[in-house]
Amino acid sequence: MRRFLCWPAFLGRALCALVLLGAVGTVDAAPPKTVLVLGDSLSAAHNIPVESGWVHLLGDRLTKMEPSWAVVNASISGKTSLSGRDRLPGLLEKVHPAVLVIELGANDGLRGLPLAALRDNLAAMIDSAQQSGAKVLLLGIELPVNYGPQYRDGLRDVYADLSRDKKVALVPFLLEGVATRPELMQEDGLHPVASAQPKILDNVWKELEPLLH
Repeated sequence: MRRFLCWPAFLGRALCALVLLGAVGTVDAAPPKTVLVLGDSLSAAHNIPVESGWVHLLGDRLTKMEPSWAVVNASISGKTSLSGRDRLPGLLEKVHPAVLVIELGANDGLRGLPLAALRDNLAAMIDSAQQSGAKVLLLGIELPVNYGPQYRDGLRDVYADLSRDKKVALVPFLLEGVATRPELMQEDGLHPVASAQPKILDNVWKELEPLLH
């Protein structure tokens, strides 16, 4: 008789323990870390479906990792390094990324803006990200040959010098293996087509993947 009376109490204690374990499991389940991509049209899926863009493909890959990661794409077509510098503090405060991918400078170059200003803007973004605790990946870009070797070489040096001086990872040319293949570029000769996006992701992944560990 005593055993029968104690049985409901035992069930109550067991259920309570299960509830507590479930609560602990919920509390311990940390949200995924985030990769923040700050770029221009090359990362904003210009003139192609958003789900075809390399950043969206990156998000698909990150969610399959264990533990999974999330990606926030803050890229806007037409933006320069100065606009990225202005927007970054708010993004860092809102997103709290573990990794920041900076893909800016193409529009600076196409407009012939001073390379010293580009360097200052990129350096400021790198400093802000590192001070927030985020790792940084810098994505370099090349200009068409009609811009002349001096300016093109100078642009290339901006990314290389910052990578060395700030000790950040670098993809020297985001469109490596893409820009020189007409079938992978849109009619404007500046933006890749949808079928080129997996190759672009591969270029990024080589330097991004080590930052995720």
